[in-house]
Amino acid sequence: MFNANAASEKIKLERRRSLLDSFYSFRNRLLASPRFQRWAAAFPLTRPLARRRARELFDLCAGFVYSQVLQACVQLDLFQFLAEEPKTLAGIARHCQLDEEASRRLLDAAVALHLIERRGGQRYGLGIHGAALLGNPGVIAMIKHHTMLYQDLTDPVALLKGEKEDCLLNQYWHYTEEKNVTGEATQKVSPYSALMSASQPLVAEQILDGYSLKAHHCLLDVGGGDGTFLMTVARRYPHLQLMHFDLPAVAEKARQNFSDAGLGDRVTVHPGSFLTDALPKGADVISLVRIIHDHDDDVALTILRAAYTALPEGGRLILAEPMSGIAGTEPMADAYFGFYLLAMGRGRPRTVSRLGELLSQAGFSGYRTLPTRIPLQTSLLIASK
Repeated sequence: MFNANAASEKIKLERRRSLLDSFYSFRNRLLASPRFQRWAAAFPLTRPLARRRARELFDLCAGFVYSQVLQACVQLDLFQFLAEEPKTLAGIARHCQLDEEASRRLLDAAVALHLIERRGGQRYGLGIHGAALLGNPGVIAMIKHHTMLYQDLTDPVALLKGEKEDCLLNQYWHYTEEKNVTGEATQKVSPYSALMSASQPLVAEQILDGYSLKAHHCLLDVGGGDGTFLMTVARRYPHLQLMHFDLPAVAEKARQNFSDAGLGDRVTVHPGSFLTDALPKGADVISLVRIIHDHDDDVALTILRAAYTALPEGGRLILAEPMSGIAGTEPMADAYFGFYLLAMGRGRPRTVSRLGELLSQAGFSGYRTLPTRIPLQTSLLIASK
């Protein structure tokens, strides 16, 4: 009887799939038809949708050009220049060290993308996107950093086939897999730390708004960079003792930052590599902020097992990073980070369920997701020992 029911359900499922496949095939043939496209663009009820879809398709085709317009504005420090008051075309040309025709071309493009607005009298001021970027130095830092990503993506098919061996992002981040940072790699710690520091504050606030640390007594931040996240935690929760763990050269920079911030007595700095060294014990909550998605499954599991070992019974793990499959975040998690991490040479965005599987393998007994204000930037998962 059980086998008969199972077979019947399988037949029903296959029929539903067949019907859906037939529907999608019909839909796709219709959308690909020039005759239907002309009709949809002319018919009053479908015209707005047709125009919107056409615009979305064009944006996909032209997206790289848009990103280069943004890159030019950032490199020329145009948003900061316009922050206080609108400027004339001549003034902008002098600031950018461009002739007026080149400046006008850039400004026209930036206006079209709502980065800049025309204010009359050949004056230009910040647009809605330019103003928002001005308040997010972390995003500005990432835009500057993207010059390497753009070069790595010049041949995306070669990247997918594994035929591109000279990716700049792989070279930039390679040292983070080493146990000891020495020689040339040491020089890369400063730009890495600066990039992470610029992008941390907004993410840190979202994590702390999403999960309260009031009930905890000590937090260990693994892969804590220059200490920006822990300094944010320290301001929000003055009762917490804090621990920092990262590569030796990075940890030394963090130690100096904690001392300068007057936190030397609250933060214990532990240099080491989570690939080979045990994590220090004593914390009842551990944070992994944008760490796991940077690594392949074997390394991710090593990190999670190290965190599990370091925690006491009842301890919590905070895992914060862009995650795949979260509604509304697909362009960031699956498209952007999917290819960024491919160029970097390791890691991938993971679904909550896949992260749950890794956590279970590491020994954690359960996990839950918590909402954040801007899930496009980070999602939040809490696991228990």
